[in-house]
Amino acid sequence: MNDLILISSPRFAEHQTPPGHPERPERAEVMDVIAARWRDERGEVVAPRAATHEQLARVHDGEYLRRISETAGQVVALDPDTYTSPETHEIALLAAGAAIDTVERVMSGSSRSALALVRPPGHHAERGRAMGFCLYNNVAVAAAHARTIGAERVAIVDYDAHHGNGTQHMFESSPRVLYVSLHQFPFYPGTGAADEIGVGAGGGFTVNLPLDAGAVSEDYHRVFGEVVLPVLGQFKPNLLLVSAGFDAHERDPLAHMRLTTEVFAAMTMELRKVAAECCDGRMALVTEGGYDLHALAASLDAVVQTLAGPVGPARWPKSEVASTRGRASADATKRALAPFWKL
Repeated sequence: MNDLILISSPRFAEHQTPPGHPERPERAEVMDVIAARWRDERGEVVAPRAATHEQLARVHDGEYLRRISETAGQVVALDPDTYTSPETHEIALLAAGAAIDTVERVMSGSSRSALALVRPPGHHAERGRAMGFCLYNNVAVAAAHARTIGAERVAIVDYDAHHGNGTQHMFESSPRVLYVSLHQFPFYPGTGAADEIGVGAGGGFTVNLPLDAGAVSEDYHRVFGEVVLPVLGQFKPNLLLVSAGFDAHERDPLAHMRLTTEVFAAMTMELRKVAAECCDGRMALVTEGGYDLHALAASLDAVVQTLAGPVGPARWPKSEVASTRGRASADATKRALAPFWKL
């Protein structure tokens, strides 16, 4: 068994966005460098396969899939932030397919963990709407696929600075898919308040940890310790998925958080320990945001090294910044979730 497989392709640079757009092809070039370095270290890197209509239709409306397929070969503004270029439809299929591939590899036992280095990102894409740079909801497609190949309970942890509205909405009625999000709030897309906890049978299986702008390592450490890890431990997933966005980094031009590279390594290690305890280490990660190229490269490298090394204590850095953001977030979420989890 491999400890880590990367799913990567130079083709992700073919999705073009307008000049000055933050979700630019250079992000893919950063991912290519990470993949090449892993290959040079004798790690395994594989190319993705395109997602099928059947796989996408588990979370997206058929009419929406038709509309997106018709953008092939065209430049289209799907909303003020989200664009296609002539190659985009094909590349978006590869992004969703890469996410599926991570799940298949960890569920089959061929690798303990897998990381899909993809663009465009996915977690804002709704069942019938593209938004926030996202066309297909890559991690949601992966979670739905996991359910068809034997994962009874799937947990998704999303630490992108923006709330994953699409992922939440796709699973908010399901007790089989737990969605946990740590995000800047209020912020785009406007969802993700602490009292958004799921609907009907899915009540308690949506866990939102909204954090005020300026949150630091200690804030994330607190919400992990008081909410994220206890809920995951009680849910006991068969598979842990991660929406790995790096725009909470202090260098990011879009968000306003103050995380350093070391925090992404710490969060990854915390989640590795959960996976080791709950699901034989099965952990699949799919990239989301992260728009400063230097921060993206450093954070991805830290995640890869954390996944490839031994399981051990998470090393949370000290920011030396006094902040109550984490306490306020954890307290609000614990109140909202009190009927469902022991926190």
